[in-house]
Amino acid sequence: MIFPEKVYSFADCAVVPDPDVNQLADIAISTADNHRNLTGEEPRVAMLSFSTKGSAQHESVDKVIDAVKVIRDKRPDLEVDGELQFDAAIIDSIGKKKAPGSTVAGIANVLVFPDLNSGNIGYKIAQRLGGAGAVGPMVQGLNKPFFDLSRGCSVDDIVNTTSIAALMS
Repeated sequence: MIFPEKVYSFADCAVVPDPDVNQLADIAISTADNHRNLTGEEPRVAMLSFSTKGSAQHESVDKVIDAVKVIRDKRPDLEVDGELQFDAAIIDSIGKKKAPGSTVAGIANVLVFPDLNSGNIGYKIAQRLGGAGAVGPMVQGLNKPFFDLSRGCSVDDIVNTTSIAALMS
């Protein structure tokens, strides 16, 4: 998602409806690696939830917390934190208040949604209300680049996505 001031990578917004803990961790790792490869920025991964650092208890929150543990075991080099609410992930002052000591809160550039429902909704809100340029969705984990364009995409969306696919080939 390309905004005038920043580029964010959103995941998963198109494929896996209800990932389990390991799938969610793999989605986050792939997205972090692709964010670094496509933008040159170090990924700061926020595992999103309706809870920040224990503000709510629910099995879907537990899934996000457990996925963070898996990511840290598999890839201790990645900056990752969660569970974080969206505002705590991207707004510095809120991140410092809700998640003090986090290396990701308030400055995340990779946003991992806990399920397809929230991911697709977030993607469409960012694009349609926030004015973000959308590149993708990109299907990750395959041997070659694969993109899934929405029926509502524009010519610019097609051109941008094709350009990224060519760079990744």
